[in-house]
Amino acid sequence: MFALERTRVPPLNSRPSTRSSPFSPSRLPMKTTTATHRRARRLGGGSGESPGRASDRAESLKTRAGRRAKPIAAPKAASPGTRLQPRHRPNGAPPSSSCLDKFKILPREFFQIDALDLAPRLLGKFLRRDDVVLQITEVEAYRSNDSACHGRFGITARTAPVFGPGGHAYVYLCYGLHTMLNIVADKEGLGAAVLIRSCAPVSGLETIQKRRGQETEKPVLLTGPGKVGQALGLSTDWSSHPLYTPGGLEILDGPKPENILIGPRVGIEYALPDDVNALWRFAIAGSAWVSAPRNTLRLPGL
Repeated sequence: MFALERTRVPPLNSRPSTRSSPFSPSRLPMKTTTATHRRARRLGGGSGESPGRASDRAESLKTRAGRRAKPIAAPKAASPGTRLQPRHRPNGAPPSSSCLDKFKILPREFFQIDALDLAPRLLGKFLRRDDVVLQITEVEAYRSNDSACHGRFGITARTAPVFGPGGHAYVYLCYGLHTMLNIVADKEGLGAAVLIRSCAPVSGLETIQKRRGQETEKPVLLTGPGKVGQALGLSTDWSSHPLYTPGGLEILDGPKPENILIGPRVGIEYALPDDVNALWRFAIAGSAWVSAPRNTLRLPGL
């Protein structure tokens, strides 16, 4: 009817093992095992353990169970309305938009100096249009006697704004695609300006990302003159706009950089050799918000 269970009998001269095997007959459940025997085995009595060892093992299991049951603190959730700040900040991180009230719009006289003097003075200043505020981190100077300046063509429909008085905007299209913002320098009729090459975001990040078509907080968002114009939502209609008057596009005062890098300007291979090699490109030292190439920039005197 039923097959008899064969039990393996150890040799007579074999020594009993002092370590209980999990597969020994004494630890296997048997049909004839009573509830009392099961309880005894759980306490260690059925495995040949001493009462002291069984007690130690029970205490160890209790301790480990307590560790597993220890609650883990959940990370704090950001409160509603909290906005993440960009990871990359220029040297002397730009103040928040709430601190901009102490910075006033720069007067007209600030801009009516030589473009080569105006360019480094613009570093650290703020460009503001509506909810977007950018801090200027990189610029290039273009003087009236410069073979790389648009003023070399004389007054035309395109270049007329650059011959206006200092403190006005000169916006043009590069290759018919990129909107380039320049700040007219010096006196009216000279034809000099400063190109804004790069900026760092201070406020209006969502608007900037929407206009740029990039959901990033990295420097690629604003490192390049065409990117700055796009982030501000500019067109050539902004040419001749006075930057020293409230409303529209404004330039506000800002903190002076601790150190400034200098180097040759970018993309002017068509100019005369002296102008190509002129160190008229300026950037805030230590800032991540500087366009390529960066290896041509250095501290003055090095």
